[in-house]
Amino acid sequence: MKACFRFNSAPVALRKGLAEIRSAYADRFGSAAGNWVLKFQEEPGLGEGAIRVVGAADRTVTLHYGSLSAAFRGLGTVLASPVEDLAGLNRTEQAGFSMRGLMFDCSRNAVIRPDALKDILRRVSLMGINLVMLYTEDTYQVPGEPFFGYLRGAYTQAELKDLDGYAATLGIEMIPCIQALAHLEQMLQWDPYFSYQDTTNILLAEDPKVYEFIRKLIQTASAPFRSKRIHLGMDEAHGLGTGKYRKLHGEKNPFDIINTHLGRVRDICRELGLQPMIWSDMYFRLGSETHDYYDLNWKIPEKALNEIPRDVQLVYWDYYHADADFYRKMIAFHRKLGSEPIFAGGIWTWSHKWCALPYSFTVLQAAMQACQSEGVKEAFMTMWGDDGAEVDFLSALPGIQLFCEQVFTGQADFGPAARRFEAISQGSPFQDWVRASDIDMVPQIREPEKSYANTSCALLWQDPALALMDPHAWRPNLKKHYTDLAADLERAVRKGPLAGRLRYPLLVARAIAARVDLRRDLCAALKRKDKVRIRRLVGEVRSARRAIQALWRGHRAMWMSTYKPFGWETIEHRYGGLLARFDTVIDRLNDYLAGRIDSVPELTADLHDPWVEIKPEFSCISHGRMKTPSYIK
Repeated sequence: MKACFRFNSAPVALRKGLAEIRSAYADRFGSAAGNWVLKFQEEPGLGEGAIRVVGAADRTVTLHYGSLSAAFRGLGTVLASPVEDLAGLNRTEQAGFSMRGLMFDCSRNAVIRPDALKDILRRVSLMGINLVMLYTEDTYQVPGEPFFGYLRGAYTQAELKDLDGYAATLGIEMIPCIQALAHLEQMLQWDPYFSYQDTTNILLAEDPKVYEFIRKLIQTASAPFRSKRIHLGMDEAHGLGTGKYRKLHGEKNPFDIINTHLGRVRDICRELGLQPMIWSDMYFRLGSETHDYYDLNWKIPEKALNEIPRDVQLVYWDYYHADADFYRKMIAFHRKLGSEPIFAGGIWTWSHKWCALPYSFTVLQAAMQACQSEGVKEAFMTMWGDDGAEVDFLSALPGIQLFCEQVFTGQADFGPAARRFEAISQGSPFQDWVRASDIDMVPQIREPEKSYANTSCALLWQDPALALMDPHAWRPNLKKHYTDLAADLERAVRKGPLAGRLRYPLLVARAIAARVDLRRDLCAALKRKDKVRIRRLVGEVRSARRAIQALWRGHRAMWMSTYKPFGWETIEHRYGGLLARFDTVIDRLNDYLAGRIDSVPELTADLHDPWVEIKPEFSCISHGRMKTPSYIK
């Protein structure tokens, strides 16, 4: 049974945020005399991340809190508590991290709508999040720069200012997260910016015009936010100094280039009163013989080490390791660079249609265990959108919940995480969202907690005739796996308003179940020249096409309610191409049945496994690799 609450009064700083929570969770709040009374007591002496929640027999619950963020975490605790436990509630928590953050990728097609982001902010505030970044390479409008973020759904200054204000009412700091060196191919593809190129995605270092432009970017990106912190990116600058820079300046040590560039950008931040951070990987890649970020044998020249600006924080990002000792070693390496690192983990949304939750839990627990044991105090979780952001970012919510449980309790306890998630999701069980990850975790993946395979993307997007993934993935039990999963998700989708998000993986499971056996069955029937069987299979191909069409429409509805419409064209081209290929298969089979052609060679060609080295596990494979065996960019 769920308790209902009322508050007779609340500290002024809490009122706007509480009004938003009360409106969003209307079934849990009201003015009836029989409702439990919530009282809020600010106690700065408790510490920024401290909460004490105390219930009493007179149907009163008092939240003692050290900060706004802690107050909303405490409110989440109350909402997740069974009514029979409220009178005896006496719980104290102290966050082990001063930064409990999230970063959403808004640069790879999916730019989160402000109203959808506000919904996310409300929910994660109840989990205990106190910082959010929107990763915007070019998806923020810059005055006088019409081709910066051109037709990509860039945020306006007004939208960002409104979001910053909204987040602040919930105890969440928002900071700009941009790029000031690489990952700028979206901008640099346009003629007005050709002169800013070193390479196709890297800015030309040591060029005065470039620093004027970077100043403009930093000023614009930081203006809507009250925070003085800014994330400048500068990661994965592969080929730095090898393009136009080399023609102008000759061969130069890349350590010198990046340190000089960072120093210039740091000076701009100083003049603007901003505190910068950057991703740390380039310092490690340049010190590795294999250019590997995670090379434990990296070496950096003493001169380069001494020239790293000490007033720029380095962000250690790592989404891949299940061994806490590895993270400990990397944290120690970062400290050798001269500053205290921020840690950035990953909740695996990228290259997926639904978050890879089991794997996310594995790497999250190992990383946070290492951060806690090594005394790292600032951490955030990233949610990237690589390969077009086909994912529903809200599918990461269980991972965010587990992150917060570890931050506040020191351990990733799935029981409390599940109870709090069900309250925050308004009735949708934690396990249903984890079950949705089985669109990727097929039976032959024996340890889902160790796999970030995106099997559903491979099986959905592979060409219906030239089925590249079939030799690697196909098993007789796949159709049953996806049919059973669809049945489970059809039940789960009815459990509360947020459970409606599960309709997307439900449609994915239905579409794959409908098509997963088709190529194999068609090949066998064609080789036997069994026209009775082929005619029956044409009906199944039509049914699969209808299931894909239903997924396209459902995905579009999810996208339009969550993201700006810009970027959807990339995904829609994929659906359009797939549906057209199904039409061609149907036409080709009908031509064969009518005797107009005597074979369908694309459906009977022998298939071979190009991923034999990664058996029995699946890898994370892009849409572009699945749609054709031809290497065409």
